[in-house]
Amino acid sequence: MNRFAAASSASNVRQENFNAVNVDLNGRYMLENRSEFPCIIKRMSPGTALMSGIATPRNGERIIAYIDHVGRIEGIANEITSEGFHILLSTSEQKKDKLSAQLTWLANKHELSLPEDRRHERVVPRKAQHNITFADGAQRLCRIADLSLSGAAIESEFKPAIRSGVMLGPIRGTVVRHFQGGFAIEFATIQTSTTLDSLFG
Repeated sequence: MNRFAAASSASNVRQENFNAVNVDLNGRYMLENRSEFPCIIKRMSPGTALMSGIATPRNGERIIAYIDHVGRIEGIANEITSEGFHILLSTSEQKKDKLSAQLTWLANKHELSLPEDRRHERVVPRKAQHNITFADGAQRLCRIADLSLSGAAIESEFKPAIRSGVMLGPIRGTVVRHFQGGFAIEFATIQTSTTLDSLFG
């Protein structure tokens, strides 16, 4: 077990045999005719999602959606109810593991009401020096003070604007706060321990 996996093992929602959890996530979905609409995800598991939107798909229609905190999902509409429409997600085992981690984080966020940068245990990565790409395309070599599945603290004299987009290596994120000597990033989607370990050690 790598260090990131060990740090996240105390999560109070198990990733194995994950059941659907109630969520309230905004996003956009696209039907087969390529028309797009805003949506809300009400309930989700690594294999299914309950979505509501103004355009109801046909039974069996393929749906592609981009969901806050989750990213891109796709699947087949298989049941229409008064709550919305259910989607059977087309996901690989790797994607299911990532969705489990994301849903674990979302469930813990709701149950514990923790501050953004305290929802996952943080560790100091072995590869602390890393390039940060800012919204204007500029890159700076910065030091990662600590890291978790949901974000990172960056030591830097330069402090980008709050809510501005950044890239920590290949991981997209948003600047959520400044602190003395640096700034904090929230990742756009929850990362897996395997991904973080391979990138940062």
